[in-house]
Amino acid sequence: MSERANSTHRGKTNLMFQSQSQSTPEAADAVKKTAPQSASLLTGYQRSADAFDEFLGEKDTVRPHYAKLFGALEEFSTAELRRRSDTCERLVHEQGITYNIYGDPRGMERPWQLDPIPFVIEPEEWCDLEAGLIQRATLLNRILTDCYGAQELIRSRWLSPAMVFGQPDFLRPCHGIRPPNDVFLNFYAADLARSPDGRWWVISDRTQIPTGAGYALANRLVTSRILPEPFRDNNVQRLAGFFRDAQKSLALLSPRGADNARVVMLTPGPHNETYFEQAYLARYLGYMLVEGQDLTVRDNCVWLKTLSGLDRVDVILRRVDDDFCDPLELRNDSILGVPGLVEAVRAGNVVIANALGCGLVQSPAFMSFLPGLCKHLLGEELKLPSVATWWCGQKTAREYVLEHLDRFVVKPAFRTHLRLPDPSKPLSETDCAELKRRIAFNPDLFVAQERIALSTAPSWEKNALVAKPIGLRVFLAATETGYTVMPGGLTRVAPDMGGRFISMQSDSSSKDTWISSETRKAEVSLLSSVGQNVELRRTGNNLPSRLADNFFWLGRYSERADATARLLRGSLRLFNPERSTGAQTLLAPLLQTLETQGQLPGISKKTELRQNAEAFEAELLAAIFDQSRPGSLRQTADHLQRLAMLVRDRTSNDMWRVLSQLNDRLATPMVSLVMLSGDAVGVLNQTLMGLAAFHGLARENMTRAQAWRFLDMGLRLERGVYLCTLLDATLHSPDTENPSVLEAVLEVVDSSITFRSRYNLLATVPAVFDLVLLDDKNPRSVLFQIHQLAKHFEKLPQEREDAPGSGKNLLAKCSKRLNQTDPRELAKPRESWADSELSATIKETLRALPEISNAIAANYFAHASISRTGRGSDT
Repeated sequence: MSERANSTHRGKTNLMFQSQSQSTPEAADAVKKTAPQSASLLTGYQRSADAFDEFLGEKDTVRPHYAKLFGALEEFSTAELRRRSDTCERLVHEQGITYNIYGDPRGMERPWQLDPIPFVIEPEEWCDLEAGLIQRATLLNRILTDCYGAQELIRSRWLSPAMVFGQPDFLRPCHGIRPPNDVFLNFYAADLARSPDGRWWVISDRTQIPTGAGYALANRLVTSRILPEPFRDNNVQRLAGFFRDAQKSLALLSPRGADNARVVMLTPGPHNETYFEQAYLARYLGYMLVEGQDLTVRDNCVWLKTLSGLDRVDVILRRVDDDFCDPLELRNDSILGVPGLVEAVRAGNVVIANALGCGLVQSPAFMSFLPGLCKHLLGEELKLPSVATWWCGQKTAREYVLEHLDRFVVKPAFRTHLRLPDPSKPLSETDCAELKRRIAFNPDLFVAQERIALSTAPSWEKNALVAKPIGLRVFLAATETGYTVMPGGLTRVAPDMGGRFISMQSDSSSKDTWISSETRKAEVSLLSSVGQNVELRRTGNNLPSRLADNFFWLGRYSERADATARLLRGSLRLFNPERSTGAQTLLAPLLQTLETQGQLPGISKKTELRQNAEAFEAELLAAIFDQSRPGSLRQTADHLQRLAMLVRDRTSNDMWRVLSQLNDRLATPMVSLVMLSGDAVGVLNQTLMGLAAFHGLARENMTRAQAWRFLDMGLRLERGVYLCTLLDATLHSPDTENPSVLEAVLEVVDSSITFRSRYNLLATVPAVFDLVLLDDKNPRSVLFQIHQLAKHFEKLPQEREDAPGSGKNLLAKCSKRLNQTDPRELAKPRESWADSELSATIKETLRALPEISNAIAANYFAHASISRTGRGSDT
């Protein structure tokens, strides 16, 4: 095979991008002003002799494009910089910016790591980078067009057949499918690094799923808030225009026209590492975040399953690897995709961005061919070189690699599960011999790349600026007139000074990226202006069944947390170590309810534990704080936060902050729980205030659409179950008639003040049960919950005829039975209570409520019955 496409491995003839020496008079003045004061911030700043430093130039002077930023930082005291760094961490936490590192115990709740000091790029240098990136995206798109079309590059030997047909990312079922305007790469990202001589190199192409743009936007919003003065002084270019162009270009892809475009974002699910970004971008761009189970293919069209029926989908912005998108024609073991999706794309009824099969050119093996292909396809020299790459499928390249193996980083040429030596460590003789044997046996599977020392930039660490290696990921979007580049990007920071490899899965952090300008940039909005002729709407889009399910359980878990906190608070208040025997009598209904609900399993049989004051108190504290204990308040709060994550694109930041703070309050390590009961009661009081804030936000801020309706239904159903459980336990308690027991029940159900306003006497059984069970004006009564559920059912779509059970009928029976119950029969001797109508009504209602929950699930959540985990590209 001809090797003319691989003739310039090291890219010596390619354009070199150097840090420009030219500067404006204002920047020069800023350098002069900061020079005498630089000692304080630069005391611990030690640049590497082997790497290019982005911040300091010759003679360790601040580079002109960093001058304004550094001047502003010098004006701040160390305490002020520390305060702003702390504010940065707080904003990341409050806004719920997370990144899931697989194996990290914090899972989806792991905060995103953001360094407060931005990375600054000179405007002139950025213009050169833009031109090189646009050319590269255009070239890769042309290669994809040929590989999935005429395949002339293979016939004319510009590409080896093994590079295309031999890798798993070439999707044969997609051959011959032409996307609109032959644009396969709707979005593209490139990872850049600067070598010690000042050149910018592309170290990887991201064509499968170019993740990170959402994190770049989140970084910008946080950094501009903690450093508003230098942000304004540098006239930093805005990011919103890039997203507006991307939004417009996706709408134009719609087969039914841009005005009627229904665009959705397809996610692998909440366990994917970048799920936050997916939810964040979906909300920012105004798209619905969907999983594969939310979509279906009918008559070669893709439809969204909603509570009101099927809605046509025109464009899918995917965050699922392409081979997982259709289990019929691609990977048959995938549960993340949509059966029949490829055929719908083939029929031209839906467009996927990026097109299926784009992962082909993400292979590093293509890098060595790009200089020749660029001249062949575009008639131009490649402006932005790749890091020197050798594909071992070529004889001369393989021989060169084997001869100088210790100088290279060896990588898989294609997406495989090859295990290779750690590139950050030197090769041992044994590893080197084994690697040579593997390369010789199957050379097509390997590429070798030159090792480069990453450039360094200032980061904030331990109250000082330190030099750390960085890499830059830049993003492009296809528009009607070609590719546009985001004026900024995601700067990633290696955790160690000598780091040569950056991965967010390896505890790296990130920075905002600033491209300064001579003039102030106008603010841009993604929202379009259509004047006064707007179609008025009173409701939002139909809710997908899976989201309805998530909101329903969000309501249930929020009320479960509230009930658990009230029961445990009441138990701790009644518990008296000095009078443990008498306290146990008063605690009986509360403990029985906690046992039934799972917080204190088997507590009624643990006589010795209940008589040991210290052990009993420890048991109550564990039911609050022990994360590993099933049913504990801490575990319930974790479930609540995970559900909140699933509906991030449909809820406000205030709701997320409230639930995040709730989780923080309960995150007290068990080893530090040598606390008094009063300390735990204080934590429970704060927890209940947080839950009240959440319920208040839901009640006052959510429109009365389907999302709110299902959240409130979950809350009402859970409250009904807990109230019935408590009342049943109270009725069968040996000291039910004790006013102190009844007062404890009223306190737990938050009805003490209501009782006092009605009855100027000690609590009695008939009065308490009438208030908590049958008073339809009391929002804490069972009958009130039944009536509210019935009202919600009237507003929902009609129940499915084939679904087992009818929620409406079950609620009607419960309501009828409760209305016919007379609490005055409890004025009779307690021996008759067990056989009373009221007791039977409580038990029957307690049996009916789970059946009502099942009826809701069968009628409205049938599409969300499969629990799915995610898979996607690394950031």
